[in-house]
Amino acid sequence: MNRKDHPSQSSKIYTKNQTQQFWVKNFILTFIVTISTIFLNGCSNLGNIIGRKTPDTQAQAGNQNNPNNQNNQNNNNVPKIAPPAIFKESRDPNFVVSVVQEVGPAVVRIDTSRTVSPGLSDEFDDPFLRRFFGNGSPIQPREREQRGNGSGFIINSNGEILTNAHVVDGADRVTVELKDGRKFDGQVLGEDPVTDVAVIKIDADNLPTVGLGDSETLQPGEAVIAIGNPLGLNYTVTSGIISATGRSSRDIGAAADKRVDYIQTDAAINPGNSGGPLLNASGQVIGMNTAIIRGAQGLGFAIPVNTVKRISQELIAKGRVDHPYLGIQMVTLTPEIKEKLNSELGSPSISADKGVLLMRIMRGSPASQGGLKAGDVIVSINKQAVNNNEDVQRIVENSKIGQALNIEVQRNGRTINLAVRPAPLPTNGQRG
Repeated sequence: MNRKDHPSQSSKIYTKNQTQQFWVKNFILTFIVTISTIFLNGCSNLGNIIGRKTPDTQAQAGNQNNPNNQNNQNNNNVPKIAPPAIFKESRDPNFVVSVVQEVGPAVVRIDTSRTVSPGLSDEFDDPFLRRFFGNGSPIQPREREQRGNGSGFIINSNGEILTNAHVVDGADRVTVELKDGRKFDGQVLGEDPVTDVAVIKIDADNLPTVGLGDSETLQPGEAVIAIGNPLGLNYTVTSGIISATGRSSRDIGAAADKRVDYIQTDAAINPGNSGGPLLNASGQVIGMNTAIIRGAQGLGFAIPVNTVKRISQELIAKGRVDHPYLGIQMVTLTPEIKEKLNSELGSPSISADKGVLLMRIMRGSPASQGGLKAGDVIVSINKQAVNNNEDVQRIVENSKIGQALNIEVQRNGRTINLAVRPAPLPTNGQRG
């Protein structure tokens, strides 16, 4: 008999020869599927966290029968979760503890006192009373002592400490307390009210110090830590993130003459934190805590450390900072201001749509000597476009005293280029 006469017999023989291979393959496949199912079920919670498949995973899910895609499919089905941003640099979920243990000894408490003499009230300054009681007043007002406190951080083991200018401004006595309890009398080497930075020196050696980082590349979302003495509560630690960068004095309601682009943070900042360090995850100072907005929550501000470094170096070297100065009072030009002024002047004397309008030129100032006039609209400085007051302040602050600035203005519909040489900012702190 041949296979053609008995097809069923020949088929039966063929199936028998393949049976063993079939069951071996089926067993291996079943084992692989079982192990894969166990693994995937174990990661189901992670899958729920992710919430959805990536496009690559979805595409490969439809090609499960393709053996060439099996390895890639298994790899892509495994959820991958990046560590939170705050752990990327430190790799330690308790990095705040590590930073505080390392940096804490270099953070100090600063106590100040000043004698305040209240002026005479009008009723006691009456000429009749002065004639009756002589040159003195009938009742001499009593002097009183005003106390304050803030924070600071040691940058040099020989006792150089950075803090805010407003912490030590006008102080008759400055006391520095270290974390280990030691107290020293502090000497103010210099203070700069324009940036609110000051340097204190204490007579001590081999002190713990903190490293200064770089604030140029800071981005919102980076983890930060603040250490200070808020409301007199020594060595309080708070943490959060950088909420924003480049906040102007106008944005935060600070004095208009402050030349600082502030860092905004949601780390809790309170009175007494002033002058303390804002640290990154590596324990480097990236800012000096300086301001809050009263009544707000999660809104603290710090001076970028690059500004602090530049100012403190000048204060240590010569006890003062010479800021470039033009001598102008200005306002950001808006359509509303333009329309109002042109209406009041009776003619369209202001043709620019944007820029900075000069409201007043100080007599004898560099701006006056350079030919700037009230009513001019600054369009650019050194070919850098100017859109608001902060742009002008930033460019002037980064300029050099005595080196001419090429200022392009629009005046009565005409474009004029003027060379103005900044001078040192007067001690009374004129704007611009």
